[in-house]
Amino acid sequence: MTTPFDAPSPDDAPAGRDANPQYVLPLVVRMERTEPPGRTDALETSARAVLTLLDDPRVTDPDGEWAALVVAWTDGRIRKVVRRARGGEWRKAGELPGITVTGAEAEVRVFPPVPLDGWPKELAKLQVSGTDLEETTPPAAPEPGLPVLWLNPELEMSAGKTMAQTGHAAQLAWWRLDEAQRKEWAGTGFALAVRTATPEAWAELTAGGLPLVQDAGFTEIAPGSSTVVADHPALREG
Repeated sequence: MTTPFDAPSPDDAPAGRDANPQYVLPLVVRMERTEPPGRTDALETSARAVLTLLDDPRVTDPDGEWAALVVAWTDGRIRKVVRRARGGEWRKAGELPGITVTGAEAEVRVFPPVPLDGWPKELAKLQVSGTDLEETTPPAAPEPGLPVLWLNPELEMSAGKTMAQTGHAAQLAWWRLDEAQRKEWAGTGFALAVRTATPEAWAELTAGGLPLVQDAGFTEIAPGSSTVVADHPALREG
């Protein structure tokens, strides 16, 4: 059994974890008709939301109210599902226990894990499809020293699917950091960037030993597809 503080054991293969009760981490992105967020901002905000939950005392304290749920979630496959909400749907989602993280334009609310087939009714009725987003401003080059979640340039995924993938990548990086490195990152508000790698850079990134998300293939892309590399400067040191 894992704790909220650690990654699953390398020996605990996904196939073995399938026998455990399955949980999912719900994320809801606010998508008003008139002012939807930019795609990159939504991807970055989703990743920061996952990190914010992992660092929350309700998770990190052994007796925290969400700690057992996170343990159960990490004992199975690390599933995340992104749904969209607007207007009254967003307000009702905000009344459920969770954390809302804001970006330049995006608002993403992350909730403690729920059983795969036991979503709260307020979230279960929200749509998964329709989370395609456009850029409002072209993303600039990442600032030096900023953690970057690099997207596979050969894959096409909806914004919702990609938000889940950047959340996975941020979580893998978090698991690889020590306590001091986590505290330092949290002190920045989990500053990070999401960008698409060039094909040449992607080949180097995937061969460099950095955290790499390989998707289970439940939706949109083939099983085993490599989707995101988490390039945190602390993981390149030494």
